[in-house]
Amino acid sequence: MSSGRLSMMELAPIYNVESKTPRRNIQHELWPLGDIDPKNAKFPCCLVWAPLPVVSWLAPFIGHVGICMEDGAVLDFSGSNPVNVDNFAFAPVARYLQLDRKECCFPSNLAGHTCKHRYKHAEYGTAMTWDDALHSSMRQFEHRSYNLFTCNCHSFAANCLNRLAYGGSMEWNMINVAALILFKGQWVNWYSVLRSFSPFVIVMCLGILMVGWPFLIGMLSFSLLLLGWFFMGTYCFKNLLEC
Repeated sequence: MSSGRLSMMELAPIYNVESKTPRRNIQHELWPLGDIDPKNAKFPCCLVWAPLPVVSWLAPFIGHVGICMEDGAVLDFSGSNPVNVDNFAFAPVARYLQLDRKECCFPSNLAGHTCKHRYKHAEYGTAMTWDDALHSSMRQFEHRSYNLFTCNCHSFAANCLNRLAYGGSMEWNMINVAALILFKGQWVNWYSVLRSFSPFVIVMCLGILMVGWPFLIGMLSFSLLLLGWFFMGTYCFKNLLEC
């Protein structure tokens, strides 16, 4: 055998080692995230929530939502202008939910999709990293007109999650984004609970004292109307809340 050539037997161990190496680990190395730091408003890869003035006083389950980059900076859509970066509107973060980047789909090509919606995901817009997806959604929303009832902060967060195909799903919308943070989110501290619910309790008590029980019925009706609007617009008239 010539010295400059390798036999198939010599190449076999090299091939076996390469073929056994998990491709996904090579393609998508996820660097460690920093710690959640509420004092400095850093929430890496989190959904975050805060109460809305007036609206949350009457319906405390409704609030303002943002989504955070890998360095913890908060992005939120709160007006008809570029998306806020590290300047969460209305109030400090009260609740947060850290999302798992391993639940996202970061395909390098069509064959590299880990979600089942590869063609739909490719058409919608894919990303190579978490931050890449969020930046793409920012560019899409930077000239959108904000509207509390049709195109709001929940729409922006849902757009980001769909671009990430988070949890293998591309069906994220206002309702399931709100439910995710409402039922799985953690409170920052006890003071966050107090400032989120105390205005609602005060308004309810003053209303009952001044108006009576009809005020409580009015608050309940307001909440039901809001819920009905978002449920109908999301699941019955899907084009109504698209932005």
